[in-house]
Amino acid sequence: MPGLHHAEVAVSGWQGTAVAPDGTHHARDGVPLYGARFEEVLSFHEPGLAAARDVTGAFHIRPDGTPAYGRRFRRTFGFYEGRAAVEDHSGALHIDAEGRDAYLARWTWCGNFQEGRCVVREGASYLHIDPAGAPAYAERWRYTGDFREGLAVALDERGWYRFIDAQGHSPSAERFVDLDVFHKGFARARDSGGWFHLRRSGQQAYARRFAAVEPFYNGRARCEALDGALVVIDESGEETLRLRK
Repeated sequence: MPGLHHAEVAVSGWQGTAVAPDGTHHARDGVPLYGARFEEVLSFHEPGLAAARDVTGAFHIRPDGTPAYGRRFRRTFGFYEGRAAVEDHSGALHIDAEGRDAYLARWTWCGNFQEGRCVVREGASYLHIDPAGAPAYAERWRYTGDFREGLAVALDERGWYRFIDAQGHSPSAERFVDLDVFHKGFARARDSGGWFHLRRSGQQAYARRFAAVEPFYNGRARCEALDGALVVIDESGEETLRLRK
């Protein structure tokens, strides 16, 4: 094709691309998308932009390797729900696809937007913000993470984990030693006895406790028993396979 180096491909979009093994560019089926090389690139995300860094700083690029805007940052991350987390001399914030600030606030650290909320850190405290950069609720947490299936996990000042909704309310009074977000209707949870799975209703899936549990994958989960055995269980906690005695 005229104008294209033999080791490059015509850019028709970012779907199906991957970061090259050396991390300096993107490729499709092993063929570079563009001729430029960067110090680092991350994967493309909707709306078709990828975080990149070169000697001028960090920014986002289009599928043809050209900068999406003129600004430069200390760090840039992927786009989620139309916003990308970036860091500059003023702190952490989110920008839109044109490289413009999504809001005026600055944070100590920013996560990625999920389900209309984003976890940020303000000093030593964590909270969630809405797309306009406003706190979603008044509470502050020792730690919290992303929303999934309508709930996030938050660590309170007493060191207990709980679920919170998008307004910061806890749907139940239950507290846990450790806790994970829901995945396909189940959440990993730990109490004083060990790890187990919770159903979306808040009910324990079974009475048994484990040293470690994985999320369910098509109705099965690999777990480590308290005696060190490795087993596979179904959603009722019944052992379906023993991997290690």
